[in-house]
Amino acid sequence: MAYNVSLRQLHVFSTITQHKTLTAASEALFLSKAAVSMALSELEKQIGHPLFDRVNNRLVLNQEGQKLLPLADELLHRANDIELMFDGDTTLTGQLRIGASDTIGNQIAPYMLSHFRKSTGHTAQSLFISNSAQICQQLVDYELDIALIEGNPLHPDLIAMPFSQDEMCVICSPSNPLANVNNITLDLLENSDWILRESGSGSREFFTQLIAPRLVDWRESFQLNTTEALINSVSAGLGLACLSELAALPALKDGRVTQLHLPLNMQRKFCLLVHKEKYQNPLLKAFIDFCQQWQQNSTHK
Repeated sequence: MAYNVSLRQLHVFSTITQHKTLTAASEALFLSKAAVSMALSELEKQIGHPLFDRVNNRLVLNQEGQKLLPLADELLHRANDIELMFDGDTTLTGQLRIGASDTIGNQIAPYMLSHFRKSTGHTAQSLFISNSAQICQQLVDYELDIALIEGNPLHPDLIAMPFSQDEMCVICSPSNPLANVNNITLDLLENSDWILRESGSGSREFFTQLIAPRLVDWRESFQLNTTEALINSVSAGLGLACLSELAALPALKDGRVTQLHLPLNMQRKFCLLVHKEKYQNPLLKAFIDFCQQWQQNSTHK
């Protein structure tokens, strides 16, 4: 059992897990590469196990490293809490790394963060926007502190808490014959071309779970990784698309696309995700509480 593990070594270890190479970690820590390498070597020697596999100059967390990561994360945050406790300062401090899937990240998170900053005075947040699958993986790898995504990933390492919801919609080009049909039925969507987001996207998952199983014949016209490209492709007549009403609203208002009202429940939940082993320091707890109150206080629409 090692008793001489230092917070400095754990900080180096945690930083390496985020940056994947000694060079990138040394730049983030403002230390020499040799100092970072030495700190990692000392930590691995004291623990008695290598913590990373070396793969093409990258450091990939191994099984032993995965065991240590949640404990190191908690110790580093608790050490910061101790400092704050004896400073007598109740102001929220520290960096909050937030991940958000496309719709939330682009349409909702900016308003949430603006309100959070005004209500708490805390301004040190980062926001990373990607598809739901990548956001969840980064949360599992402790590269993010919290995630806001559409739907519930049901990942065994993550805790999901619903915090809001939105309405999905199906859109087509104004020149599409369906744009002039008042009562759309699902059989009218047979033999249709669809423009979908990439695998791992919440809107793609919604389409494949709710709409696709109800169609006998449909085709994927394009797969795109941005909502803007998807809307423009629909406007150009390349196919139908399913996406959030919030994301489609500007294009609907200016007439670039037309909404098809389907006889389906098009609501989906927004979920807040945290790692089940993640230590919830005062900053993280405050943001979780804020998100759970967002639904009734929301004024972004």
